[in-house]
Amino acid sequence: MTARANRIATLTDAAIELIADGGMRALTHRAVDGRAGMPPGTTSAYLRTRQALIEAVVGRLAERDRADLAAYDLPTGPPPPTPAPRLDSGDLDALATGVAEVLDRWLSTGRSRSLARYACLLEAVHRPELRGILHHGTGLRVQARDLLARAGATDPDRQGDQFVAFVDGLLFDRLAGAGALTAPPPGTTASRADLSAAVRTLLRALTGS
Repeated sequence: MTARANRIATLTDAAIELIADGGMRALTHRAVDGRAGMPPGTTSAYLRTRQALIEAVVGRLAERDRADLAAYDLPTGPPPPTPAPRLDSGDLDALATGVAEVLDRWLSTGRSRSLARYACLLEAVHRPELRGILHHGTGLRVQARDLLARAGATDPDRQGDQFVAFVDGLLFDRLAGAGALTAPPPGTTASRADLSAAVRTLLRALTGS
């Protein structure tokens, strides 16, 4: 990573924490400088506009999410050019466990990133010029379609998109919805087991397993 890339990573990590703590209103170039421990004007020198800052934050969120997925051996890129082996029920159980591990991480040690991600997406609803940030989620949908096809789904394109949407809803419910009142505490074995059961049920419903 270049010195410039390192500096931008530091700034965007600081911005993520600011958004998680105070929402999008807390995101200013000056506030990012302060949170990152950088001299005044540093953020604006690298990311001149607010739009550029938000886009850089979303890019950093996607980068760190990919690292989490890779750490649990979950797919992070497009499907291979040749058909991959067909998934069986044991593979689906392992996939559910891996997805649950990542979700639990995003609810615990990665909670700030999850909060910042949703805040950025909501910002894009009201600012058409930021709609491009939605494209950061297309890679996961492409991979989910491939996984569902290998698992025997009858309509993998539609069901792959549904899988991503359902899992995202599960994360939001545990993070900011009523699910947070009844679910096991994030970061615990009980939380991971509960999430795994939910994802496994979803996979079986989508594939008819």
